[in-house]
Amino acid sequence: MIKLYDMHESGNCYKIRLFLNILKLEYESIPVDLKKNEHKSNSFLSLNPRGEIPVLIDQSLIVWDSQAILVYLAKKYADKLWLPDIADNLASVMQWLSVAGEELFSGLAGARGILKFGRPGNLAECQTLATKTLEIIDNQLHKQAWIAGSQVSIADLACYPYIALADQAQVNTDKYLAIQRWFRQIEALPGYISMPGIKQQNQ
Repeated sequence: MIKLYDMHESGNCYKIRLFLNILKLEYESIPVDLKKNEHKSNSFLSLNPRGEIPVLIDQSLIVWDSQAILVYLAKKYADKLWLPDIADNLASVMQWLSVAGEELFSGLAGARGILKFGRPGNLAECQTLATKTLEIIDNQLHKQAWIAGSQVSIADLACYPYIALADQAQVNTDKYLAIQRWFRQIEALPGYISMPGIKQQNQ
């Protein structure tokens, strides 16, 4: 069975749980207590030398980094629409995985980490970056139905969590109408699950 080293309030872990649920894959969630520095223990560092969650184990294979895990699951278990083979479509997906790992994590996730978990950082800088990134994504979603094109992909799942958790970063997404529509589309996906802090649009 697949094992996921997990934290319930982590957006990066949630995107993996969401995809596993959409794919109807059984897995064991193994909680990692960051407050007790379990992610810095020797046993955990043997799985991920970066000391970060999530980590996924599938039989003997260990995969860390949430974007890499999404790619792995898409290639091994999912329909090609989640990670297309066509070069230009694949490049588009990879671009937005980079945005999820860089701008969204530094901006929205950074502000949320400061406010919710007391992590160090410059809140104003994080929120400014968050707003700029939301404007870019909203403009993208005005042009097409999904982040990377006309079909849903892992790019949507990669970007969704911290945007949907923006209230916890004290960043309002109400004015981004294309993003609001995109929220509803994601929540309508078969197998969708939520997490604490996400206010579902379809309720």
